[in-house]
Amino acid sequence: MAPLPTTLFDHFETTVNKHPDSLAIADFKQRASYQDLFELVGKVSRYLLESGLKKGDRVSLVITNSVEYAAVFYGIWAVGGVTVALNTQAKAKDIINWVNHSEAHWLFVDERHQEFKAIAAEIKSDIELISVGRGTSDYQTEAAVSWQQILDQTASEPNISLTPSDLASIIYTSGTTGHPKGVTLSHGNLSANIDSILSYLELTEQDSILNVLPFYYSYGNSILHTHLAVGGSLILENSLAYPHRVMEKMASEAVTGFSGVPSTFALLLGRVNIRDYGLTNLRYITQAGGAMAPALADKLSSALPDTELFIMYGQTEAGARLTYLPPTMLKEKRGSIGIAIPNTTIEVRSKEGKVTQPGETGEICAFGKNIMQGYWKDSEKTAEIIKNGWLYTGDLAHTDVDGYLYIDGRSSDMIKSGANRISPKEIEEVIQEIDQVLEVAVIGCPDEMLGEVIKAYVVLKKNNSLEKRVIQRHCKSNLALYKIPKTIEFIEELPKTASGKIQKFLLQK
Repeated sequence: MAPLPTTLFDHFETTVNKHPDSLAIADFKQRASYQDLFELVGKVSRYLLESGLKKGDRVSLVITNSVEYAAVFYGIWAVGGVTVALNTQAKAKDIINWVNHSEAHWLFVDERHQEFKAIAAEIKSDIELISVGRGTSDYQTEAAVSWQQILDQTASEPNISLTPSDLASIIYTSGTTGHPKGVTLSHGNLSANIDSILSYLELTEQDSILNVLPFYYSYGNSILHTHLAVGGSLILENSLAYPHRVMEKMASEAVTGFSGVPSTFALLLGRVNIRDYGLTNLRYITQAGGAMAPALADKLSSALPDTELFIMYGQTEAGARLTYLPPTMLKEKRGSIGIAIPNTTIEVRSKEGKVTQPGETGEICAFGKNIMQGYWKDSEKTAEIIKNGWLYTGDLAHTDVDGYLYIDGRSSDMIKSGANRISPKEIEEVIQEIDQVLEVAVIGCPDEMLGEVIKAYVVLKKNNSLEKRVIQRHCKSNLALYKIPKTIEFIEELPKTASGKIQKFLLQK
C-alpha cells in the first residue's frame, strides 16, 4: 500500500473527491455520504475561522459518536486547529479542568449531555460554548452558539497548509484532577500509525465496520480515521445494552469488520449465540484495550471460524497501535500480543537498558514516526518515558525465540477496565474527602468481563464507622460511573514500606 498523503485530512479530501456518494457514517438519526460530511466539515471550519481561530489553537469537544462528531473533528483540522476530544462520561469539573489545561477557547458539547448546565455555569467567560444537536433539549439555550447557527453557515474550502510536525490532537489519558496528562500527537504521528494499521488490516473502500467504541479514545479514534482515510463506511452503535440488536445490525448492514475490547466480546459471547446471525460478510475482528484471555479468544474464534481475529496492543502515546498478532498465528502463538506493526520497532529492555533474551521479562519500548511529541505542558513527565526517541511504555513483557511478545504485567498502577484507563489516585482523592476515612488505596482486580474491576481498600479513623454505600454514593456524585469501585473492603491498616509507601502489590495478592 502506498503511503498516505501528508495528513489524514489530505486523505479525507482525496476520498471525498473519489467517492462523494459513498456512505461515510450512519448514526442513529442519519446516513451521511462523504460529500454530506465534507459540507458539514466546511460549515464547522467557516464558523471557527470567523470566530478567530488561528493555526495551532485548541478546540475541545464532548460529543457522542455521530456524524456531528466527525464533522467537528475534521472541521477543526480543516483550519489548522488542534482537536481535544474529551470523555463524554466525565463530570463537569473534569471536563472544565481538561479544557482549561489545554487552553482551548472553544468547547462543543452535546446538547443532551447530562453535565451541560454545570459546564455552562462553570466555564470561563472567554471560552465559547457551542451546543451540538437538533435543538431538542432545553440545555442548548445555555450555549453561546447553537448547532443551527453552524448549519446556517456557508461551507468554506480548506485553505490551511499542514505539515507532519504540526500538532493535530491532544488526548487526555488520566489525571483529571490536579495534573492532567495530555498526549500530544502530530499530524505525522497519526498519519504514520493509520498507514501501518491500514497495511496489516488491508482495509479498502469496500470495507465497513459496526463501531461500538467511543471516538474520544485512541482505539475508537483509529477506527474513525482508518475508514475515512480509505473511503470505508462507519455504522455507529453507541450502546451494548441490547447485544442482540448489535448482532442484528451487524448482519443487516453486512459489515466487514468489528472491533472491541475484551469485555465487548465477553458480553456478546455470554448473551447471544453469534452463530445464529448471518455474518458471512464479516471479514475481520480486532481486539485491543487490554489483554484478552486466551480462553476468550478461543471462544471467539470458534464462534466465528471464517472471520480473522487480530489481537492487538498499543498505547495512546503511540497514536494507538504498537503490535498485532497475525490471525494465522493465533493458535501457534496463543496468548501473544504479536509483533511490531509495520514501520515501528519494538524492543524489550531490562532496567539497565539492554535488550532482553527470549523468556526474560523487561519493559516494552517502541520507536517510530507514530510516537507522540510528548505530554502537553509537562516536559518533566515526557522525559520520564521518551528517551532518545524511544517510548518506554511501562508495560512488562517477554519475547519467545521467534520474537513474538507476551505481556507479563504493568509497572504502572493504571487500571484498565473495559475501554477505560483509570487513575487510582483520582478515586483515592475522592474517597479521601469523606471525613471518616483515614487512608485509602485503590487497585485493579482481574475480571473476565472487563479485564480489571476497581477495588478500594479503606482504613477508617479510630472509633468511626461508615457504610460502603455512603462511599459509593460519594463517588457517584464526583466521578464518572466507570470509576466507581465495584468492591470496597475495610481493613485495619494498609501494607507499607519502611518509608511509608503503600505496597499495592500486597493488596493485589
